[in-house]
Amino acid sequence: MVGLDSVALVTSSFAPSLVLGRLLFTLIPLVGVGCFSYIVAKRLVPLLRGQRDFRFDRPGLRLWKVLKFWLVQWKQPRYLLAGVLHIFLFAGFIVLLVHSFSLVVIGVFPSFVMPGFSGRVGDVYNVLKDYAATLVFLSVVIAAIRRAFFRPARYAVPAQYGKDHTAEAVFILGLIATLMVADGLFEASQAAAQSQLGQPVEFLAVLSLPWLFKSVLLSFPLATLQFLHGGAYLVHELTFFTFLCVLPLGKHFHVITSFFNVYFAKLDRGTLKPVRWGVSDEQIDQVKSFGVKTFADFTWKHILDFYSCADCGRCTDNCPANAVGRPLSPRFITVKAREYSFKHNPILGSSHNGIPLIGEKDSGSIYSEDEIWSCTTCGACEEECPLLVEYVDKIVDLRRGMIDDGNVPQSLQKPLKALESRGNPYGKMEKKKADWANAKEFQQVCPVKTLGKNTSADTLYFVDSITAYDDRMQSIGRATAKILNHVGENFGILGAAEKDSGHEVRRFGEETLFMALRDHNVQAIKASGVQKIVTADPHAYNALKHDYKDVPPVEHISQLIAREVKTGKIKFNPIPNGKENEKSVYTYHDPCYLGRHNEIYDDPRDVLDAIPALKRVEMDRSRDRSFCCGGGGLMLFYEPKEDQRMGVKRVQMAAEAGANVMVTACPFCMVNIEDAIKVAGLEGKMTAIDLAELVDQQIARKSPDLKEEQASESKECVVASSDTR
Repeated sequence: MVGLDSVALVTSSFAPSLVLGRLLFTLIPLVGVGCFSYIVAKRLVPLLRGQRDFRFDRPGLRLWKVLKFWLVQWKQPRYLLAGVLHIFLFAGFIVLLVHSFSLVVIGVFPSFVMPGFSGRVGDVYNVLKDYAATLVFLSVVIAAIRRAFFRPARYAVPAQYGKDHTAEAVFILGLIATLMVADGLFEASQAAAQSQLGQPVEFLAVLSLPWLFKSVLLSFPLATLQFLHGGAYLVHELTFFTFLCVLPLGKHFHVITSFFNVYFAKLDRGTLKPVRWGVSDEQIDQVKSFGVKTFADFTWKHILDFYSCADCGRCTDNCPANAVGRPLSPRFITVKAREYSFKHNPILGSSHNGIPLIGEKDSGSIYSEDEIWSCTTCGACEEECPLLVEYVDKIVDLRRGMIDDGNVPQSLQKPLKALESRGNPYGKMEKKKADWANAKEFQQVCPVKTLGKNTSADTLYFVDSITAYDDRMQSIGRATAKILNHVGENFGILGAAEKDSGHEVRRFGEETLFMALRDHNVQAIKASGVQKIVTADPHAYNALKHDYKDVPPVEHISQLIAREVKTGKIKFNPIPNGKENEKSVYTYHDPCYLGRHNEIYDDPRDVLDAIPALKRVEMDRSRDRSFCCGGGGLMLFYEPKEDQRMGVKRVQMAAEAGANVMVTACPFCMVNIEDAIKVAGLEGKMTAIDLAELVDQQIARKSPDLKEEQASESKECVVASSDTR
């Protein structure tokens, strides 16, 4: 490790005695650490006052996330140039941590060597830290040039969101560059002086920053080297502690908080936080206020999210609502909250909160109603964030606050009332819930059980509202039933006993209504005696899997189909070789609540690839970067302010990929995509089909003759239609 063997070389440049020099270099870190501690303590005040949030379970898994997302920087390369630069900076800082600490100490104790870093280990580390400093310096230069001349659009700050953050970013980059240069000059001047005095010269890594500086300084007078050595050390220490104290003042606070944010990140996809942590469903009536209305209503983890946002803009860059001109930017959901916290919890002075977060900007509020209602809860923002900042929970909590105050958009009032009175958003009668299965034509092909006191089954097909009541989506229900029948599943439906899963209701913010729907369905499911549940609706799948308790295991129909394809129970006929079919190019659209929220990406694709002669292409935005259709969170009934429909943008992406048949595995997606095809003027050029419909269409059944097929299926189906509800 580099030491100040000639500490007088440093101190004599700035003080008349060695004692005063050491006093100076003792005072700098004491003041620096004191200021830093005070600032961080002030920043912790709102966090410590935040609402409870249970984040201390499964420490092993949390440490694994820290290793993967914080240390290895797993998500950074998703934006290649920015990601690689950040990895270089991060890795350089990790390597230089030991050196930075040593530099602080040797100003007071010149012979100090970090324990374990003497001898060969120290020599190896010195080489690594020389190259690390060089890599950091080059990365800073490239980042500064990129910021100044090639700034990505995602860094821009629209006028309605406040001031531009470029100056802050450039200032921090300047401090980092100064640290690297000062450190390089400090070591290079000492090595040059050692060379002139005929002393053993400390090895400097070839072509590193210190090595280059040494090459230049070899001819400098000893007095100049003495001044440079001491000056570089002083500049380094002043810059280091300035940098440390500036970090908690802005977006670079994430340098300190990111480790903790990743450790305390959500572990389970598809889940929502409860109304209040530690409050059971039975105690929910005792909660005086639901959701987030003021800053103090956020949990401590949410506030940690605000502090940890790097303001990189990746979330907004992938937000479908923002892409179509809705007044929502996930980035500024976080940035505005952080700036609110800094303003109302100042470094000097007392805290003053309590202003409603949603309302008119002139009143001090930071969010608009349209901003919060614009979110589809698709999760694209969370998927992209390299520091695992959470957005959906905050959006839903803000909605809970509005609902609690009776603030409901006009277009959503009718479906909410219908859900409360009829158990579905369409206001249809409960007894019509099974009409899709009781149609005469379908009954002749595959009668479906309606489970009741005298009718049981091993598997429940949970249909949910949109598939049961929407005329077009009923085709998905029938296809699903025929597939279940084909593979020999002993299944049935709840019929009138099934209410809406409540998935969209909960993400809309109506927690008590969701609980009523959920409790009714759980009771009906338990009464049916089924052992497992299958659904063709990813929203129902997510609700049953994550929002419900004490129900049998659930799987999406795509998982069942993929499994049965592998077992050989499902075989496919080739795509016909007709003239029109030769031109058919398929692409799969990942539903948000099947893909991002539950990571089911391969099963639907495996099924498509198992169909002979089917040509499939991928859209640029697919899998975990899939573009939302716009149907989540009761958005089918909401009338947002937008420049373009999400579905239209999505079908245009499919067309750009060269596809003319869009396959999805979600009735919500099907509604929006089929409508978007019309709006986009692509009727006759593009079609949409659900995966279950395509499988039912191409499945190889025992008999090619329709009558024999229907007779065979009728025998295989368990016939019953005794709806006891």
